[in-house]
Amino acid sequence: MTGEADWAPPGVDTQRANIARVYDYWLGGSQNFLADQDLGRQILAVEPMSREIARANRAFLGRAVRYLAREGIRQFLDIGSGIPTQGNVHEVAQAASADSRVVYADTDPVVVAHSQAILADHPDAAVIRADLRDPAAILADPVVRRLIDFRQPVGLLLVAVLHFLEDADDPWQIVATLRDALAPGSFLVVSHATTDDRPDLARAIEKVYNGSVAGSWQFRSGAQIKRFFDGFDLVDPGLVPAYEWRPDPDAGDAARLWGLLAGVGRKA
Repeated sequence: MTGEADWAPPGVDTQRANIARVYDYWLGGSQNFLADQDLGRQILAVEPMSREIARANRAFLGRAVRYLAREGIRQFLDIGSGIPTQGNVHEVAQAASADSRVVYADTDPVVVAHSQAILADHPDAAVIRADLRDPAAILADPVVRRLIDFRQPVGLLLVAVLHFLEDADDPWQIVATLRDALAPGSFLVVSHATTDDRPDLARAIEKVYNGSVAGSWQFRSGAQIKRFFDGFDLVDPGLVPAYEWRPDPDAGDAARLWGLLAGVGRKA
């Protein structure tokens, strides 16, 4: 990308791919660098449907937020939020109820800088730079505490982010720490890459991604993913392919899409 360093926040390594910016590239965004585009194309060479899968994930997020809003949720914590695009959580939530409050969290400074620009005129939405691996720091962050009242139900969104934590990070304990901070009636929203239906392809994508400098991507079985909902009651239709979770009537045929399980759970 010509002149990419001109708009990059200070300190960003434009030679190092980041999955949030790869995702932005797949969705047709402009907040990505050549390294992100190169990695995105390498994964597309293995799975040509990667763009469609990314869109299916984004569509699931919108449906889940609308569902939570109908269930009375008025505050949302979106960790691993990614670069803002159409149908952001605050837009969907505040369209349903104007008093909704949203905090986004991400590790990538490009995500944070772009989100700050988008949210400049939104007093009930904010972004913090934070790492999911340190859930206690997220829960204690003053911006989070200003906008999120953990005595009331919260929508916790972990959409397409947990598969970037290795087993050694103990992502199940990380989710449990967040869960324990939530009031009864809160919801957990998760989507996660799975090995269940096409394990060989899943491992091929892992090999491409993990061979880059972007980090680690770990596909998991449905049974492993379901463990993230310990302490939550899965709502219908349960843990299913993302495009099958309460699809819109005009969703069309998504039968070719695979590899991403999604679910919503309620804390009793």
